[in-house]
Parts: sequence; C-alpha cells; structure tokens
Amino acid sequence: MKRLTLFILFLIIDCQSFAFWGFYAHKKINQTAVFSLPLEMLGFYKENIAFITENAVNPDKRRYAVKGEAEKHYLDADVFGDSAVYKLPRYWDDAIAKFGEDSLRKYGIAPWNIYFVKAQLTKAFQEKNVTSILRLSADLGHYLGDINVPLHTTENYNGQLTGQDGIHGFWESRIPELIAEDFDLFVGQAEYIPNTQLAAWEAIIQSHQAVDSVLQFEKELSQKFRKDKKYSFEERGNINTKVYSKAFTTEYNLMLSGQVERQMKKSIKMVADFWFTCWVDAGQPGLTLFTKQKIKPDPSVDTTKIDTKLKTRTHEY
Repeated sequence: MKRLTLFILFLIIDCQSFAFWGFYAHKKINQTAVFSLPLEMLGFYKENIAFITENAVNPDKRRYAVKGEAEKHYLDADVFGDSAVYKLPRYWDDAIAKFGEDSLRKYGIAPWNIYFVKAQLTKAFQEKNVTSILRLSADLGHYLGDINVPLHTTENYNGQLTGQDGIHGFWESRIPELIAEDFDLFVGQAEYIPNTQLAAWEAIIQSHQAVDSVLQFEKELSQKFRKDKKYSFEERGNINTKVYSKAFTTEYNLMLSGQVERQMKKSIKMVADFWFTCWVDAGQPGLTLFTKQKIKPDPSVDTTKIDTKLKTRTHEY
C-alpha cells in the first residue's frame, strides 16, 4: 500500500511538472478563451470560468487513469511517411478503413478525437446538460491546445531520437511559465467554423511545419551554452528540481521569434471558435437559465484508478 501511494504521488507530481502544454498554459488558454465568446454565451462561461480553468488539465490527469486517453493528445504523423499531415484521411471511418483502428490509436488520434468531443459538446448544448457542457468545454479546450504544440505531431515528441530529451516540457511548459505574462493573448471575438474537422487538421499541419525549427534552434543554442548555464535549479514542492535556466529559455524564445506565443494565441482562438460553433450547431440554446447550478466533480479524474501498464506509451517527459 505504501509503494502504491508513493507511485500515485509520483504520477501526480509528474503530471503537474511535465503535462502537455503545462498546467499553467492549458489553464491560461481556457480562461482567456472565455472572453472571446459572444454576449449570449459570455455570462454563463464567466460564471463558471473557475471550473473551465481548473478542469482544463483533467485530460492530462486521466492519461494514467483511463485506458485509451493517452492517444487523444497527439499524432505521430511522420510515422505514416513524408507529407503525412497532408495525406492522412481527415475522417475517422476513412482512416480506419486505410490503417486499422489499432494502428491509429498506437500513433495518436488527436485530430479525429477533437471531432468526437466537438459532437459531444454540441449534443450537451442540445440537451441543456450543464454538467456535460462545462466538462466537455474544458476537455475540448485541452485537446485543441494540444494540437497546436508542434511536438505533439511527431514521433520525436521529446527529442529522444535526436539527443534532446526534455525539449517537449521545455517548449510547452518552461517558456509559458517564465514568459507568458508578457504575451499579448487578445484574439478578438469567436467565429463560426463551417468544418471543424478540417480546422483541426489545419492546426496539425501548421504545428507540424514548426517541428524542425523547434528542434534545430534548441540544438544550435545548446552549443553556445555550457551545461551549468543551460540549466539551473528551482525548489518545487520542497524538491530541488533541475530546470532550463531563465537565460537559456529567454534566448530560445527569441530564436523562435515568439512561436510559443503565436501557438498559444491560435489555441485560444480555436477554443473560443469551437465552443461558439458547438453552441450554434445546437441551435443557440439560451444559457441564462443554466447559471447558479452546482457542478459535480469529474469522476474520471481519479488517481486511485491508475493502471501502471498505461505508462508504456504516454508521451512522458
């Protein structure tokens, strides 16, 4: 029992330290997206902004607790060959017919999963199910944020194939934590998306195009920094933790010409647009009657249900 408790504690710390986009960024994306919604939606989402923000990280927490969750966060597009992001079937049934479901899930189903969650959120609006609307809004925001991370689109997701282990958490967690307060994250008002499935794939394409620069610039910069200057130590939860130094992080962000900021803005815009599109597709139900309703905790986020076998391929950092 003691070993199990320690293992669960380790996973909780691991999620908080190295989660996709980082807990800070995912929360920031969902929170900021609320303010791009039209007035008909804004009151309801603002009233529940704490829930939308805090639960933005639930899908990451479920990675170890729920079988089938991990593959929803990424797509190892390069496994399918050159230019795969342009050639892979855009719709799930077509993809299964070509590659088989097991192969798809093995290498990630992020863009297809987004369509499933979008459909579920639309249905929740139609049924006026407040609990489902908020939970699915938080989840959809998370998944949309993930596909705007370049390293979520490649088999070399953590630089492990190029001797750059740790670059994933560096790009999506360390940079936002240190610099995001200076980002301009205003994206304007939410807009309707005629085809959300194609919109998700366009995000995948743009993210994948950035993979080379993410890896190459880090490699070039590492040659200019001694290890004692590239890394530093910070106290996190009473633990002295090795992290990328502020100097290295700032210089890397400059080399990327604000790439992380741009991808965060794209995420925020997509989240607001998708929420708005779900609401419109559901017939634009009135949301004022949904206010002041208590939301129950998400039972799927339960760290006591962790299956250790799920750690074999979950994009750990």
